[in-house]
Amino acid sequence: MWKVVYIAPNRPIAEMLQGLLRDSGILTMLRPIGAPHLGDSASVEILVPESEAEEASEIIAASFG
Repeated sequence: MWKVVYIAPNRPIAEMLQGLLRDSGILTMLRPIGAPHLGDSASVEILVPESEAEEASEIIAASFG
Protein backbone atom coordinates (compact mmCIF):
# COMPACT_ATOMS: atom_id res chain seq x y z
CA MET A 1 0.00 0.00 0.00
CA TRP A 2 1.29 3.45 -0.94
CA LYS A 3 1.08 6.47 1.33
CA VAL A 4 1.34 10.19 0.53
CA VAL A 5 4.25 11.66 2.49
CA TYR A 6 4.39 15.10 0.90
CA ILE A 7 2.54 17.33 -1.55
CA ALA A 8 5.02 19.31 -3.61
CA PRO A 9 3.87 22.65 -5.04
CA ASN A 10 5.13 21.70 -8.54
CA ARG A 11 6.78 18.91 -10.56
CA PRO A 12 10.40 20.15 -10.35
CA ILE A 13 10.32 20.11 -6.55
CA ALA A 14 8.58 16.72 -6.55
CA GLU A 15 11.26 15.28 -8.84
CA MET A 16 14.04 16.71 -6.68
CA LEU A 17 12.54 15.08 -3.58
CA GLN A 18 11.92 11.86 -5.47
CA GLY A 19 15.63 11.73 -6.34
CA LEU A 20 16.58 12.39 -2.72
CA LEU A 21 14.36 9.55 -1.51
CA ARG A 22 15.57 7.16 -4.21
CA ASP A 23 19.18 7.94 -3.29
CA SER A 24 18.24 6.80 0.23
CA GLY A 25 16.85 3.53 -1.14
CA ILE A 26 13.17 4.42 -0.84
CA LEU A 27 10.77 3.54 -3.65
CA THR A 28 8.70 6.51 -4.77
CA MET A 29 5.80 7.30 -7.03
CA LEU A 30 4.63 10.74 -8.16
CA ARG A 31 0.96 11.52 -8.74
CA PRO A 32 -0.10 14.89 -10.15
CA ILE A 33 -3.13 16.48 -8.52
CA GLY A 34 -5.28 19.36 -9.64
CA ALA A 35 -5.93 20.62 -13.13
CA PRO A 36 -3.98 18.78 -15.85
CA HIS A 37 -3.65 21.94 -17.96
CA LEU A 38 -1.29 23.39 -15.34
CA GLY A 39 1.45 20.98 -16.43
CA ASP A 40 4.63 21.27 -14.35
CA SER A 41 3.00 23.99 -12.21
CA ALA A 42 0.42 21.60 -10.75
CA SER A 43 0.87 20.15 -7.27
CA VAL A 44 2.28 16.63 -7.09
CA GLU A 45 1.82 14.00 -4.39
CA ILE A 46 4.89 12.02 -3.39
CA LEU A 47 3.96 8.49 -2.40
CA VAL A 48 6.09 5.78 -0.81
CA PRO A 49 5.34 2.28 0.47
CA GLU A 50 3.56 2.54 3.80
CA SER A 51 6.40 0.70 5.55
CA GLU A 52 8.86 3.44 4.49
CA ALA A 53 6.62 6.46 5.14
CA GLU A 54 8.16 7.47 8.47
CA GLU A 55 11.72 7.35 7.12
CA ALA A 56 10.70 9.24 3.98
CA SER A 57 9.00 11.96 6.03
CA GLU A 58 12.15 12.38 8.13
CA ILE A 59 14.33 12.69 5.01
CA ILE A 60 12.00 15.28 3.50
CA ALA A 61 11.85 17.24 6.77
CA ALA A 62 15.66 17.23 7.02
CA SER A 63 16.01 18.53 3.47
CA PHE A 64 13.88 21.59 4.30
CA GLY A 65 15.24 22.09 7.79
